[in-house]
Parts: sequence; structure tokens; C-alpha cells
Amino acid sequence: MFTFNEESRLYWFSANPTLDEHTLQEYRLAGLLLGLAVYNSVILDIHFPRALYKKLMNVEVNLQDLKQLDPSLGKGLEQLLVFDGPVESEYERTFQVDMESCGHVYTYDLKPNGSKIILCKENRQEFVNLYTKFLLDTSMEQPFGAFVQGFRLVCQDSAIKASIFRPEEIEQLICGSSDLDFEALERSTVYDGGWTKDSAIIKYFWEIVHEFSYEEKKKLLFFATGSDRAPIGGLSKLQFVIAKNGGDSDRLPTSHTCYNVLLLCEYSSKEKLQERLLTSISNAEGFGMI
Repeated sequence: MFTFNEESRLYWFSANPTLDEHTLQEYRLAGLLLGLAVYNSVILDIHFPRALYKKLMNVEVNLQDLKQLDPSLGKGLEQLLVFDGPVESEYERTFQVDMESCGHVYTYDLKPNGSKIILCKENRQEFVNLYTKFLLDTSMEQPFGAFVQGFRLVCQDSAIKASIFRPEEIEQLICGSSDLDFEALERSTVYDGGWTKDSAIIKYFWEIVHEFSYEEKKKLLFFATGSDRAPIGGLSKLQFVIAKNGGDSDRLPTSHTCYNVLLLCEYSSKEKLQERLLTSISNAEGFGMI
């Protein structure tokens, strides 16, 4: 359904001119899930370019959006626009593009009789505009249309429909923010099971966390909440809970990601807490832990 760009590490709609109703229904389901995430204030670990959120808000996409999705292609088109040499002989192409899909190569005219229109210095801006529109609009019109249908099933009457938000704010609503202010998180954290902000283990915990690298902080956030990004408004808006999970033990810290709850035992020392915590957050995915 989606194509992954290795350079940008982003996903985009796969070009497929022969979509059946079953596949379109899957795109509607994907849009529905995105809408439910907005409705329920759930952050999703998804990687789409800003162009997706601009299109959801009916904002026109441009070359800079294409450059974010495919940096090499975007840079190549920018170089075409400023090329000083003979464009016709150097590029030797027409207003026609090829696109591979499911093992087949399809040829499209960017405009009527595109195969007969030679790219030159005079029409290169038009070529770039049409090529960008083709990649971000025309080539995925069907799947994106189905995706929007699913999204609007949930968000039809919301502030999003009323265009109160900008595309980048919609992106933050769905994907969260990469700005991780753990000082703000400490101030807003709630304690349960016998812990208070003055408990020795809690003081040790925040001392350890504030010394973490950015990547370790992301791992901790992912371990405790299921996402390594902050909700819109920052980590102070995250309903984060640290709960007591018994006395001193060799057990690792655990979490309830659905409720943003981190469970800590009353470890006997700061060093033991740090070792147990780092072990947990470094082995939170897959089967790496023995």
C-alpha cells in the first residue's frame, strides 16, 4: 500500500493504476485509523511527509514537499531549474514520465501529447510543476481519495474540517513532537502506589533520566508510553504516572503503555535502579532480552 524511501525514511502512497475495491477499502481503513488517533489523542509512530497533512487540509503541495519525501529527486529538479547549459541536449527528455508498479512500468504524459513536447529552458518550470503534481497528486489520486474518506468518517465535523489547524499542527496531533522537555514531564508527573515526588527512588529516577542522552530519553518515553514523541503542547500535557511495584527486587521496571504508567520497584540503590532501567528501555522491542 505504501512505498518506503530509504533516503528520507518516509512512506508515500504506492502508485498502482489497477486498484481493486478491496485495496481501496484498506486505504479507507488506514485513513480511519488516523482519524481515530486524532479523536482519541493517541500518538502514532508513523512516518509520512508534510505533504500528506497539507493534502488533508486542502493545501497545495509543491517542490519543497517533494524534496522532503525524495531528497535526491527534489534536488535534481531544483538543479534543472537553474541549469545554464543546453537543457534539450543535456537532459534529452520529453513531458513524459515512467513509473514502476507491481513489476510493470507505466508511461504517463504530464500534459496532452507530452511525448512530443521536448524539455527546454523555456518550459522547464512547467515541467517541474507538472512532475511534482504528478508524483504528489495525480499518481495517487485513487488511494489518497479512499484514505481521506476514512479519515473524514471520524473528523468530518471536527475543528480539522473547519481548517482551524495548520498542516504542521495536524502532523503534531497525529505524530507528536520530537521536542522532549523532561523537566516539564517531571513537573507534571503523578505518583501512585505509595510513591511521592519526595521518595528516594523518585529522586534517583529523575537524576538518572536528566543525565540520559537524547536517544535514551526517547527509548524511555517509548518504553513507558508506546511513542518516543511528545503530544501537542509538549511533555507537560502527557498524563504520565510512576507507580510502586513492590519492595527491592531484581525485577525489571515494567509499564502499561495504554495508560502511560511506569512501574518501579523500591530498588536498594541508585546504581541498581539505573542498571535495571537501562536494561528495560534498551530491550523493549523484539526478542533481544535473555
